[in-house]
Amino acid sequence: MPYFPYLVEGGRVGLRPLRPADGAEFTARASRELHHPWLSPPETAAAYEAYAAPPTAGAGAAKAGLLVCERESGAIAGFVNVNNIVLGAFRCGALGYGAFAHAAGRGLMREALGLAVGHAFAADGLALHRLEANIQPGNTASIALVRGLGFRLEGLSPDFLHVDGAWRDHERWAITAEMPPPGAPHRTG
Repeated sequence: MPYFPYLVEGGRVGLRPLRPADGAEFTARASRELHHPWLSPPETAAAYEAYAAPPTAGAGAAKAGLLVCERESGAIAGFVNVNNIVLGAFRCGALGYGAFAHAAGRGLMREALGLAVGHAFAADGLALHRLEANIQPGNTASIALVRGLGFRLEGLSPDFLHVDGAWRDHERWAITAEMPPPGAPHRTG
């Protein structure tokens, strides 16, 4: 098994930072049909290079881009991004993600998002307090994924993001560091 320096790893997947060298595999595996009309992963090496580049000083909010890799082979199975990271009193980021077609429906993204949420909240990770996932109402698979990870629905944001040529409504789902993980007993009294 090849060695990959994962930031975090689970039973079947590991998360590692985006690298320029991953462009060819990423663009070859990116499943535009699977993601349409929800998002548009980079299609060319140049687009991937811009996507994977860390923000430069003065370029806006911080981000953390991660590749989801199958631990057994190291193959890229998808991606998770924490965008628009704001620290200080807010300590929040916006979660974006996508599975590649060969990995869809296998539970890899559920494991990967669970790892990403843990990394985002960990003191030795991103040390955030809150994560948001803004999802178009028709994207039932994505909604089921975040609901299963313990995110709560907080509302609807009309005309929230420009996607696939139009301003689209998005449901706002969120989780905070204090929320119990799915399946954890709720304390009373």
